[in-house]
Amino acid sequence: MNARRSFFILTCLAFGFAFLYLPILSMVVFSFNASKLVTVWDAANSPTLKWYRALLGNEEILDAAWISLKVGVINACGAVILGTLAGFGLARFRRFRGRFTLNAMTTAPLVMPEVITGLSLLLLFVALEQTIGWPAGRGLTTMTIAHMTFSMAYVTVVVQSRLATFDISLEEAAMDLGARPVKVFFVITLPIVFPAILAGWLLAFTLSWDDLVISSFTSGPGSSTLPMVVFSKVRLGVSPEINVLATITILAVTVMIVGASLWMARAEKARTGPPAA
Repeated sequence: MNARRSFFILTCLAFGFAFLYLPILSMVVFSFNASKLVTVWDAANSPTLKWYRALLGNEEILDAAWISLKVGVINACGAVILGTLAGFGLARFRRFRGRFTLNAMTTAPLVMPEVITGLSLLLLFVALEQTIGWPAGRGLTTMTIAHMTFSMAYVTVVVQSRLATFDISLEEAAMDLGARPVKVFFVITLPIVFPAILAGWLLAFTLSWDDLVISSFTSGPGSSTLPMVVFSKVRLGVSPEINVLATITILAVTVMIVGASLWMARAEKARTGPPAA
């Protein structure tokens, strides 16, 4: 019975991973296809790197990728700062006036449809421009603020969840030994919760890099992000350069995730020390 159960679990696991990753693997393979038709493999001239060279010469895609990178990095840094402060306040201060409102406002973007969020932010930016003259039109600034609005909610949840299991006695012991609250935060609290902060940064960056709906509402002329450019091209037919772009993105994300995982594992090992003999 146990052998049958193990075989069934392994079979379901294999089908699940195949369903998730075989399409991605096929896209990576077809990025080396010499044919302009992404569904037809040119066996005579493939594999080839000509579409990689073509992508490096495509200024439209490169400019859009640079815009997405700038917005994503600034958004992730801002979302981490705001989300960490919000998560710290919600986790440490159980009772204060406005806690329910703060909790509702920080978690609302998690369940709010992106169409509603994008439209409401667009109306807000238009009203601010008409009232105080800022922001002057839509562009990188409005997109960054919009991305930060929904990204900080995810950071707040991640940081709050980590602080909920934090052993406060470590901070109390440090303060009993004479450390001031600021030093305790930077020496004790921050290193322990830093993996959660790093995870929140990566999550905020990924959400910003991948966003299409909110960016479409809050962008302006000359500020098209990479998802917007890819979406406009896909409507006319998938180009082999899109496969190349997706392959490079997958490679970059994989390197980031593996690097962050190795760093966090090494930091955890250094913090806990070697196992007892």
